[in-house]
Amino acid sequence: MSDGKASTTVRTRIREAAAQLTASERKIANAILADYPFTGLESIQELAAKTGVSAPSITRFVSKIGCGGFHDLQRHLIAELKEGRRSPLDLKSTQRPVGQTEFLPEYIARVSSVLQEMTATVSLAQFDILAALLADSSRNIYLLGGRISDNVASFLSIHLRQIRSGIYHMADNPEFWPEHVLRMRKKDVVVLFDFRRYQPSLSRLAETIAEKQGAMIVVVTDKWMSPAARSADHIIALPIDAGTAWDTVAAAIVLAEALIVRVSEADWEATQKRIGDWDGVRFSLPGYDQNKIDGDTNET
Repeated sequence: MSDGKASTTVRTRIREAAAQLTASERKIANAILADYPFTGLESIQELAAKTGVSAPSITRFVSKIGCGGFHDLQRHLIAELKEGRRSPLDLKSTQRPVGQTEFLPEYIARVSSVLQEMTATVSLAQFDILAALLADSSRNIYLLGGRISDNVASFLSIHLRQIRSGIYHMADNPEFWPEHVLRMRKKDVVVLFDFRRYQPSLSRLAETIAEKQGAMIVVVTDKWMSPAARSADHIIALPIDAGTAWDTVAAAIVLAEALIVRVSEADWEATQKRIGDWDGVRFSLPGYDQNKIDGDTNET
């Protein structure tokens, strides 16, 4: 790929070139995207046999998506895999230092840029589909994240529980997962949050759910793609790079907050009743000060 395209993933380049592809080239594109990036790392002969397309057609396809050849395509796919495994120590070596005298304003500017990028990477259609799935009271919703990203899953689940029933934040201990997996129905939805330095256990969980239960899987990840995305029905790729040693979860939190508001307003009458009933039980439990409940202090 040219220098101007170096930071663009192969997945994005394929989608951008979709309108220019021939029928044979679309077969290649679909095969690579279906098991991304691993199919693209097979030999050109294996890819030709898998798609029923000739090696010269693969070479033309590779050229259309901006690569200098099949080996160049694989070099970029390998680079994406490495990028997805970078730790804060790795990122520190390439970070753009934040100004020390005005650290907070500059950092806020960087996060604002990440959020602006989010408007281009998450389509309205993707958001609407996910919001509709979460608002569908006939579906049970299961949420889980990785070592750090589970905080986002927990945040979303806490609010969704107050809006509707059937919300389950899965325990981080895999020993408890079978109970949830065995309860899942095909119409249910599993939302997994997994960002780079991906959690291998989430990939295995997603694969198990897809094979045994068939529940719908949504993976919220980054542009380098969690391995769990291989089993996903829907993928939302969020920007996370703020140019520091630590990736930002700002886009993930904003997505969660937007979903909370959207789902709550899908049927506000039902939401209002649910919150009222919820608080009625919550405030009757030990540990709540009646004066606070009566309005001296707002509780959230």
